[in-house]
Amino acid sequence: MHIRENYQADLDYLVNIWYEASIDAHDFIAPDYWREQQVVMKEKYLPLSETYVISEGNGIVGFVSLVDDYLAALFIDLNVQGEGYGKALLNFVKDQRDFIQLTVYKKNQNAVDFYLKNHFSIKEQSIDQQTSEEEYVMTWFKE
Repeated sequence: MHIRENYQADLDYLVNIWYEASIDAHDFIAPDYWREQQVVMKEKYLPLSETYVISEGNGIVGFVSLVDDYLAALFIDLNVQGEGYGKALLNFVKDQRDFIQLTVYKKNQNAVDFYLKNHFSIKEQSIDQQTSEEEYVMTWFKE
């Protein structure tokens, strides 16, 4: 398992991981929404964020993206979810921050449980303006 900063050449692969995992985890949102977001993810969101990839052997299996202290994305390849890669990425960024905030869809119970198990707290509930779905704002503070 190896974590490094992403390279420009990684972008297509990262967008694919994000897209497949988003459709799988968010079955309550139409797949067209995610399809329409692919270009923006590749050309705007990923380049503007601090992104780290985790690889096993020769292949990338996931990534995490931060904008300042906001965890904008944490996605793991569907084929290896549940094998500790997400926790490794989360611990990697926790080592670099004193505070992290994120939003997660309330209906994405697996993600909510993952963050709660990793010492995040639900701070508030809001509505995502793009999807009209309820989401939690979650925070973590270094002890």
